[in-house]
Amino acid sequence: MRTQILPCLLLMICLSGPTSADLFLVTTSEGPGFAAPEEVAEVLEKGILPTFDMLMELKAKKKIVAGGLPAGSRTLYLIVEAGTHDELARMLRDLPAWGMFSWKVTPLQSLEGRAEMERESSSL
Repeated sequence: MRTQILPCLLLMICLSGPTSADLFLVTTSEGPGFAAPEEVAEVLEKGILPTFDMLMELKAKKKIVAGGLPAGSRTLYLIVEAGTHDELARMLRDLPAWGMFSWKVTPLQSLEGRAEMERESSSL
């Protein structure tokens, strides 16, 4: 139940204004499990830590609007801004941990866009 709160909060934070790009909610499955301690170090050094570095760079460039992980979880929640679906797909595929997760992408509608649609419907 608590993990459902984070996506809702991210949506409320990010859907506050119109943008020329589209916003997407990107979530992952739980991250990789580990069979042996040696495997932990390798996966962290070659996949997870470089992915976090890239995600922080994308956040600094404002491509990631907000994001995080529920405490103690290995599931990512990101609000990503991209001009096209292809741009988003490339961005995700470039991450070192791309193959370590299952990714779910949900296009988002802005609050302003939806409010305008509802206003038009209510005036019929």
